[in-house]
Amino acid sequence: MKLVKVQITMFRNILDSDPVRIQPDVTCLVGKNESGKTAFLHALYRLMPARGNVMLSVHDQYPAWLEKRDRLRGISLDDVSPVQVTFELDEEDIVAVADALGKGVLSSAKLHLERSYGGTLHYTLDTDEPTAVRHLIDSLALPEAQAKRARAVESLAELRELATELSGEADDEEATSAGADLSRKIQEMYGTEGVSKAVWNVLEPRVPKFFYFHEYSALPYTAEIRRVLQAADTELSDGELTARSLLRMAAAADEYLLNPNYELRKRELENVANALTDDVLEYWSQNPELLVLPDIERATPQGQPGPDADELKIRIWDNRHRLSLPFDEHSSGFRWFFSFLAAFSEYKFAETPVVILLDEPALGLHARAQADFLRFIDERLSERHQVIYTTHSPFMVQPGKLERVRMVEDKGREEGAKLSANIMSTDRDTLFPLQGALGYDLAQHLFIAPHNLVVEGTSDYTYLRVISDYFAEHGNREPLDERWSMVPVGGVDLVPTFVALLGQHLDITVVVDARREGHQRLSQLASQGYLAKKRIITIGQVLGKPSADIEDLFSPGDYLGLYNKAFGTSHKVADLTGTDPIVQQLARLEGIGRFDHGKPADVLLRDRTSILPNFSKQTFDNFQSLFKAVNETLDQE
Repeated sequence: MKLVKVQITMFRNILDSDPVRIQPDVTCLVGKNESGKTAFLHALYRLMPARGNVMLSVHDQYPAWLEKRDRLRGISLDDVSPVQVTFELDEEDIVAVADALGKGVLSSAKLHLERSYGGTLHYTLDTDEPTAVRHLIDSLALPEAQAKRARAVESLAELRELATELSGEADDEEATSAGADLSRKIQEMYGTEGVSKAVWNVLEPRVPKFFYFHEYSALPYTAEIRRVLQAADTELSDGELTARSLLRMAAAADEYLLNPNYELRKRELENVANALTDDVLEYWSQNPELLVLPDIERATPQGQPGPDADELKIRIWDNRHRLSLPFDEHSSGFRWFFSFLAAFSEYKFAETPVVILLDEPALGLHARAQADFLRFIDERLSERHQVIYTTHSPFMVQPGKLERVRMVEDKGREEGAKLSANIMSTDRDTLFPLQGALGYDLAQHLFIAPHNLVVEGTSDYTYLRVISDYFAEHGNREPLDERWSMVPVGGVDLVPTFVALLGQHLDITVVVDARREGHQRLSQLASQGYLAKKRIITIGQVLGKPSADIEDLFSPGDYLGLYNKAFGTSHKVADLTGTDPIVQQLARLEGIGRFDHGKPADVLLRDRTSILPNFSKQTFDNFQSLFKAVNETLDQE
């Protein structure tokens, strides 16, 4: 199952986060210090922690400025549920319930969980009790008379009453036997519970737990082996819990780590450290010549371990500088990465994946190393586990994946911290990581000029640039003004994002396809002062159509020529049907959902000298109209 929604209420500085949609792979919480990012993770972690013994506490976590007021109002604070989540069940979860209780007993694929400050975990499921009752009855070969009576009931409580009633009919052997069979089957499937509780009993082991990791979870330089392996979670620090995870990788504790044979213990620890180091170095580009060296210090003169006599010592050998240092004296970035892998090793291949919560990960890493860590999240963690991480670093935000971002902003004591997928935050400090990430990405690809023409993607850029250059070369039509710097932002969904982040600081005109949703978002930005409404130009406006894409600027025959050459087809204009955009007509003709729009653009780019002279007047007129509309927006207020 996947975590799909989280709502945190009355937890530290979060009064009500509002429902926060969680991505199926990676979700990034962006905000400045003290905004509420860590509070969000701490609350979520306490729903069902994977390790440690953390609990919710009114005294420690209820908003301090409201605790006394709410008590005086008669609110039972222990009954308040600060963390509420929704999971989406997958097919395997649904099948597990069906196998245990019958198909159709679970009537919704949603599971809602919440935990109160008093520690009670509440679950909410949608079940179909009549279906559960029928399935139970159908699983028994009851005599017809008793089966008919059983099928008339619709609740488990009524079925239990019927079973008792039938068992009491001593003069009717069939009824007595049927009552006994019903009682046995009810006990077998439900015991004394109801249908919802029985479904929860099936699903509970399948619910992901939450694995939280932060800087204080890093491995210590030294740890007492016997104590770390045998102590309760509550007696160990976060760092010691990480040490225990590393030690548990070393096969059976009694056979290896608590074995009197020093060489056996040392070799097993070295094998574990080598495996983890190999994992780190695959994503650690800063210094590939590091090696983690675990050792065991023996405290007894005879070399025989006594209680708490053996200590794990961890050093790092740097082959580049021929130097070894205690683990806690090496670079914080490498220590964090290695420690995380050690801690995560317990859950890496667990039957039920955990949800990974990373609090400000990779802060000790160089910008390049942060990119390596993001690659590690995408390639190694998110394939099987959902990841939620917090950051205020621009290098931990991926400009091409801004759908993962949730903005976190503390709006003061009246509203508390708020989380939103809408990146149009009014707080400059909150926006900075996104602006920095987007600005850095753009700086890698193009130079932003005073006048910027924002288009959706590279195919839009290609069509406009190639045909504008053709007009300029032949001098008989108006090209795009040479002052324009054309900026492809990577997709229609990123156009509003780009405008929201940089629209107030740059001179921007936007050209987009005539799609209602994107146009509405841009119009909203215009009303908020990010750009003038006249600087939003849709292809539909140019062509006088309610729905049109950049490809519709070509005459149908001209675009079909590009398409046929790109894909080796021989379609004709007469083969097209409908009045919707031509890319949709072609997809329908081919019987596919969509095709690569970049291939026809690539054909025009490569063969423009032979293709352009043969374009129709209609195509050139359409592009001419667009260029004029764009040029007219220069210097507009």
